[in-house]
Amino acid sequence: MTEKKVGIINRCLPHGSAQGRESLDLTLAMSAFNESLSLFFINDGVYQLLDGHSPEETLQKHYQPLFKMLEMYDVENIYVCEASLKQRSLSSKMLLIDVTLLDKQGLQQKFALQDQLLSF
Repeated sequence: MTEKKVGIINRCLPHGSAQGRESLDLTLAMSAFNESLSLFFINDGVYQLLDGHSPEETLQKHYQPLFKMLEMYDVENIYVCEASLKQRSLSSKMLLIDVTLLDKQGLQQKFALQDQLLSF
């Protein structure tokens, strides 16, 4: 049986909703069953990977340290929209983990390779 390629798209701010945490929980759970998993961070989703969040102010749990566990769970396909970073005056050096930067065309190509896309 062939493994399906699943892409998880993160496009929301890290706090103010539970979407970022739910996406990360799903990623960690799916990694146990699926090695063809890709994470995408676009638009405001790039903020999820920035260091220095204070979720206590919004009465939410601090889930950011779990991003460093992705490597241990063999989640290696982590892509960030380069334009989204630039629009927010951010750079890849400011992110918690190592990622692959992609332009718009590169993202579209990676999306097309996925059998299923889940958006948060």
